[in-house]
Amino acid sequence: MKGHVAIRAEKPIQNLGGGVCRRVLSYSEELMTVEVVFEAGAEGALHTHPHTQCTYVLSGRFQYTVEDESVDLGPGDSIVVPPNLPHGTKCLEAGTLLDIFTPMRKDFIGE
Repeated sequence: MKGHVAIRAEKPIQNLGGGVCRRVLSYSEELMTVEVVFEAGAEGALHTHPHTQCTYVLSGRFQYTVEDESVDLGPGDSIVVPPNLPHGTKCLEAGTLLDIFTPMRKDFIGE
């Protein structure tokens, strides 16, 4: 097979602390998919990075902030964050996000 296959159960989960866990599902140089699980009240602190990020809410409720604007997101909602904009999230109800990055996040795989 020419593509990278993601068997979720075979992917290690990283405990980031503060009620947040991350699992890198699949990636190439151009694209990466990451599952991020939040406990209620957990936060993804405001940060920036040079990647375009698309976040899709699989479950739960989140208050997502980009620059100075916040929006509440629930299952089926998504948001795109352009490179280098400050963004973060607070989990209002325990849930899971699917983050997609382009290009891939080398820092997530230890490079």
